[in-house]
Amino acid sequence: MEGGNNMDWWLVGDQMWLDQVVEEIVEPDLPIIDPHHHLWSFYGVDYLTQQFHMDTNSGHRVKKTVYVECGMSYRDDGANHLKPLGETEFVVQQAKQIEGLGGAVIDGIVAKADLRLTESLEDMLSQHSEISESRLKGIRHHAARAEYPEALSISGSAPEGLYEDTKFREGLNMLGRKGLSYDAWHYHYQNQAFTALARSVPETILILDHFGTPLGVGPYAEQRNEIFIQWKKDIREMAKCENVVAKLGGLAMSDNGFGWENNPKPPTSDEFAAAQREYYLHTIECFGPNRCMMESNFPVDRNSLSYAVLINGQKKIVSDFSEAEKSQLFYGTAARIYRL
Repeated sequence: MEGGNNMDWWLVGDQMWLDQVVEEIVEPDLPIIDPHHHLWSFYGVDYLTQQFHMDTNSGHRVKKTVYVECGMSYRDDGANHLKPLGETEFVVQQAKQIEGLGGAVIDGIVAKADLRLTESLEDMLSQHSEISESRLKGIRHHAARAEYPEALSISGSAPEGLYEDTKFREGLNMLGRKGLSYDAWHYHYQNQAFTALARSVPETILILDHFGTPLGVGPYAEQRNEIFIQWKKDIREMAKCENVVAKLGGLAMSDNGFGWENNPKPPTSDEFAAAQREYYLHTIECFGPNRCMMESNFPVDRNSLSYAVLINGQKKIVSDFSEAEKSQLFYGTAARIYRL
């Protein structure tokens, strides 16, 4: 068999390819909240209740999860800024289905809203909250803007300068007043702009997704060492902002450049840990376990390895941490920040 997947972001990993690597579960009794996953049905490819239940019940003790917006099931009619309410309706339906299966439950939703539309934002947040049936925990209005979109499988097309936009910052301040957090997805070269943003809205909790997405494909493939050195500096500076929390995961996306999706077999947890350890340990060193949370970013990262192997790898990276620190990384930080 050739590589298990192509570069299309909406694919979810060929099961036969993933099943080539089966491992004994590491620390199976450790309680876990997965604070970052998606569900979707795009282009005939489904990753919905049954598939996610299979992954979260593959051996690790996943008790709760947080769904993060991905543009699924928007409403077909009505005002454009209200169309993302359809995704929250979809997630609630999926959450109720998964509750009937036993195992992990979707206890939180990070929804989509245009934070620049401050005149209508309060109403939008109220509608999301009502539809979510108390699951709404935050908003993601991503700022990822690809410099070379043709090189990426997930090419963000946010407007230039979104983090500096005055209306956007007003919207972030409203989130803080409402007790909601903001999930941030951007690329590594936007980390400094994100830090400046965090300093401008100190009363709002900002959550860095996917380590700030250090890219490693296309023109970035030959710059990985330089990117890593600057990334380390940026993360250390970012961590000085006490309102920022870091999600640890999402580096198995094809755009990060590890190339596992093209191999005859997926990586083992040891191979995963060896390749990504420095990213995890540096971020934990800078932020501390009480401001870091392990994420799966499934099914996006499923193009590279299985859920069980991914979590095994994350556990191995922090194997010498104290039990209290592991509890924060895998459960406590997510429970506190997302109020689960």
